[in-house]
Amino acid sequence: MRALLSGYYGKGNGGDEALLATLLQMLPSNVTPVVLSGNPEETHNRYGVETYERMAFPSLIKGLRSCDALIWGGGSLIQDATSAISPFYYGGMMSVAQKMGLKTVAWAQGIGPLHRHVTRWLARQTFAGCTRVSVRDRASASLLSDWQIPHILAPDPVWALQSKPVPGLWNLSAPRVAVTLRSHPQLTPTRLSHLTRALVDFQKATQTFIVLLPFQKAQDLSIAQAMQSALKDVSQILCLEEPQLLKGVFRGIEMAIGMRLHSLIMAASEGCRCFALSYDPKVNRLMEDLDMPGWDLANLPDDPNIISKTWIEHYANGDPLSSEKIQFLVDRALIHREVLHQALNH
Repeated sequence: MRALLSGYYGKGNGGDEALLATLLQMLPSNVTPVVLSGNPEETHNRYGVETYERMAFPSLIKGLRSCDALIWGGGSLIQDATSAISPFYYGGMMSVAQKMGLKTVAWAQGIGPLHRHVTRWLARQTFAGCTRVSVRDRASASLLSDWQIPHILAPDPVWALQSKPVPGLWNLSAPRVAVTLRSHPQLTPTRLSHLTRALVDFQKATQTFIVLLPFQKAQDLSIAQAMQSALKDVSQILCLEEPQLLKGVFRGIEMAIGMRLHSLIMAASEGCRCFALSYDPKVNRLMEDLDMPGWDLANLPDDPNIISKTWIEHYANGDPLSSEKIQFLVDRALIHREVLHQALNH
């Protein structure tokens, strides 16, 4: 069997690459993966898979025709908050695949936000036609229940991604704290300035080494560079492309301060204390599920002293998830693997 994997792959986003790496790790051994990618050559070289250009219509149709199944893989693909086009791209492809008679699997989805009536209608139609559906959060499950669409709810699959040790990480001074910020309208220059000032004070108080971890170079690197200029000898920027290494960084980290959802999932799964800076409902959902401290960026204190004191308190007294809780979440995340086996082997 051949399965076409579709997601936000090949765009240099560490979280989406981690979802692809996990999906490849979870696929049944008798299934040959074919990946739609924004950078087919890079995806082929990294994962050793057959690839097609994700935005070229002829290659998209060629890919669909060559496969028996379409796996619509992981993350907030059906939402109209960042792009009104995204639901039509993924929903349209799903509809075409269903009309062509392919098995269609909506895998590890985070659905929404869906602000427009037309995108809600499209999402409902598309999910209703799927062979199997799995979601990664309660809000998505609730939406599908309202639509009376059968589904499985399990934690984000990246909990179960196998990590790799990062060469050279242990040569950096310890203890280490990782910071992952991304560009976003809510991360205003003023808020970034407050966070940078707070991080400088936090570093002085704790004598930690700051690891700045861009998850998507195009969006995150300039922010990391701006912060590093204030932390000259006590920080380093680590740019890692391979998802297993990105997760492996957190093996050597005491605490993570993160905006990006998958930076927090990776950190929590490797036993780090985490502090979230939320820009999106999906981060808030994780905070609720794990009782993770943090702020909505919109409500960030405008006094850097309050920010740094809060971080120092969490560094000194906060707890990581217990090993039992981590194992429970990893085991539950493997339910997404069962969904693939059920859909593709029957």
